[in-house]
Amino acid sequence: MNLASIPSPTRSVWHLGPLPIRAYALCIVLGIVVAIALTSRRWRARGGQPDQVGDIAAWAVVLGIVGGRLYHVVTSSELYFGAGRNPLDAFRIWEGGLGIWGAVALGALGVLIGCRRKRVKFRVFADAAAPGIVLAQAIGRWGNWFNNELYGRATDLPWKLEIHQIDLNTGKAVPQPDGSLVVGYFQPTFLYESLWCVLVCLALLYADRRFRLGDGRVFALYVVLYSAGRFWIESLRVDEAHHIAGLRLNEFTCLLVIAGGLAWLFTHRGGREASVWTDAGGDPAGDGDPAGDGDSAPGTPEPRTAETTSEHTAKQMEPDTDSNRDAESGAVLDTERRSVTASEGERDDSHTDRGVRADDTRR
Repeated sequence: MNLASIPSPTRSVWHLGPLPIRAYALCIVLGIVVAIALTSRRWRARGGQPDQVGDIAAWAVVLGIVGGRLYHVVTSSELYFGAGRNPLDAFRIWEGGLGIWGAVALGALGVLIGCRRKRVKFRVFADAAAPGIVLAQAIGRWGNWFNNELYGRATDLPWKLEIHQIDLNTGKAVPQPDGSLVVGYFQPTFLYESLWCVLVCLALLYADRRFRLGDGRVFALYVVLYSAGRFWIESLRVDEAHHIAGLRLNEFTCLLVIAGGLAWLFTHRGGREASVWTDAGGDPAGDGDPAGDGDSAPGTPEPRTAETTSEHTAKQMEPDTDSNRDAESGAVLDTERRSVTASEGERDDSHTDRGVRADDTRR
C-alpha cells in the first residue's frame, strides 16, 4: 500500500449464513435513516406531526430508488442491453447504480403523493427535507467507496485513492496479473462529493435559520448548491458517459437544474409559511393554530384547555356579588314601599273613625 494514499476496502460483502450483507446497501439505508431523523426534527419545528414524516418518506424512498435506478439504466443502457448483456442485471441494484436526478424526480413525486394524503403543503415539506436529503447523499457515497467505483482520473496527489477490481458476486478484490490487488491510484471523487454534500447541508441549515426561507426556496437552494459542486466533480470522472454539446450527460443536467433552481429563487420571494396544512380542516387539534406556533388564526376563539375550563366552571359556580346586592336592594325597597302603604292606610282609617264619631255626636 502506498503510504501517501487513501486505502479502499478489498471487500464489500459479508455473509451471515446464506444472507449477504452488502456495504453499499447499508450506506443507503443509513443515509435514509439519518435523513428521516433530521427531517422529522425540522418538520416538528414547522408545526407538523412527527408521524407524518415516516408516512411521507415511505412513498419518497420507494419511488426515489425506482427513479434512481431507472435514470441509471436509461443513461447507461449499454451496460444492460445488447450483445453479451443480460437485461435482468438492471434489477441488481445492490451492485450500485442510482442516478441522483432520477431519485430526486420520482422521490419528489412520492413526497407529493404523501403530502396530498396527509393534507400538508408539499413545498413546506420539501424545504424541511432538503438538508436531510443532501446529508443522505453524503452518507450514500461511501457505498461507492466500498464498491471501488465512481473514482476520477489517475493522479499522484497525496490524497489519491487506491482502487481495486471488485468481483461484485463475491464482494472481494480480484488479484492483478502481478499478484497485487491495487489497480491504480485515482481522484477520490466519491470523497469530494461526500464532503461537498455535508457543506451544502450546513449551508442550508444556516440559510434557513438566518433568513427563514419558505415557499420551496430551501429545496431550490439545495439543487443549486449541490449541482454546482457536482458539475465540477463530474468533470474529474473517467467512467464512460453519454455527451451532449461536448459535456458529460450529468454535467449538462447540472446546468439545467442550476438554471431551474435559480429561476425559482428569484421568482419566489415569499416568507416562511404560517401553517403546514393545506386547509384549516387538516388541523387535527381544531384550535385555529394548525402551524403549532402558538398564534391563533384571526377571528378564531382561543382553544379551551383543561385549566381554562376549570376556571370557567369555577366562575359559573361563584355567587354573583353584584346581582346579590341588586336583589337585596330590591327587597329593601319593596319592604319600605309596603311599610309606607301600610302607614297611609292606618292614617286613612284613623281619619275615617274620627269622622264617624263626629257624625254620631252631631246626631
